Parts: sequence; C-alpha cells; structure tokens
Amino acid sequence: TGALLFVLVCGAVFTWNRVVALGNAGPWLMVGLVGGLIVGLITAFKRHWAPITAPLYAGLEGLFLGGLSAMAEAQFGGIVFNAVCLTFGTLFSLLFVYQVGWIKVTQNFRLGVFAATGGIAVFYLLSMILSLFGVNMPLIHSTGIMGIGFSLFVVAIAAMNLVLDFDFIEHGSEAGAPKYMEWYAAFGLLVTLIWLYIEILRLLLKLSRRD
Repeated sequence: TGALLFVLVCGAVFTWNRVVALGNAGPWLMVGLVGGLIVGLITAFKRHWAPITAPLYAGLEGLFLGGLSAMAEAQFGGIVFNAVCLTFGTLFSLLFVYQVGWIKVTQNFRLGVFAATGGIAVFYLLSMILSLFGVNMPLIHSTGIMGIGFSLFVVAIAAMNLVLDFDFIEHGSEAGAPKYMEWYAAFGLLVTLIWLYIEILRLLLKLSRRD
C-alpha cells in the first residue's frame, strides 16, 4: 500500500504542477480518470495481474487526483491539506478500532455496506446519465442541508469500506493467499482511500461555499 501511495503521489505532483504552471492539467486529468477506470476494472477481474496493474492504476489515479486537487486548492486555499489529513485520520482511526476489536465485520455488516455502496454507485451512474440531458441531481452538488447530509452519508459508507478492506487483508493472510494477492489487497485499499478522499474533498468544498 505504501508503494502504491508513493506512485500515486508522484502522478499527483505531476498534474498539480501542470495546473500551477499552465492553469490547467491539459489532457492528463482525463487520461488519469479514464485510464484509471479501465485499469481498475482489469485488475478487479484479473487479480493475478495486480503486481503490474495496481502500480499502473495508482499512477493514473495520481494524474487525476493531482489535477482535481489543484483546481480545488485554487478555489479555497488549504482545502487539500485538510482533506488529506481527514482521509488518513479516518484510515488510522478505523484501523485502530478494527485492531482492538471494537468493530466486528459480521455478515449483516458486510451486506449492509455492500448494499449502501451499490446504491451510491447506481445513484452516481444515474446522475451521470441525466447530466447528458442537462438534468443535475441536487444532492451531489447542493450546498444545502440535504446536499451536505448526503455527502456525510457517502463519506461514512466509504469509511466503512475501509473496514471491509482490513477484514479482507486479515483473512487473506490467515488463509495463506498467493503472493499476488498482497498487491490486489493493496489495490482494493487504495481504491477505497481514493473514493474517501474525493468524497471528503467534495464535502469540504460544499462547506466552504456556504461560508
């Protein structure tokens, strides 16, 4: 996971500097977004390719996040630092809670998180389709109470997915999973961290626009 985060940061620094120097990330942001999606899907279905595709995914997502973060920072200075701190604060807090046994991954917990995550994914997909016809879903972009409440809910579900990642890693280690599964597990954790960071950044942007 540390190796993947290093690759991600390198990609992010590249597009961040592009935005600072040129005012935009050029095609790199879209290359990261589309390329990361494609490589992520390949990794999900070809787990044994993870030692190669996981670092590639991290680099592509870094390109996307660097451009996205730089544009957010240009609007509200310091917002990226806050989002990063909250993301990793959530990660280490939940890791501690999981390690000491204060939260258990039961079958009902797993099904609940899966269902909520799937519902959010369907909602976002519907929003993307409707946006092609000029229809915007207010919950995603609204700075009102409902919009902020929705973002808080999504952040909470993204955080709960971290617990599922911890459980997956622990059980894989106990079962003596193949070596390539280390990279696949790190890939899964990175996917959740990226999602959590984006949602926290979106929440902070909403709160900043209310001021």
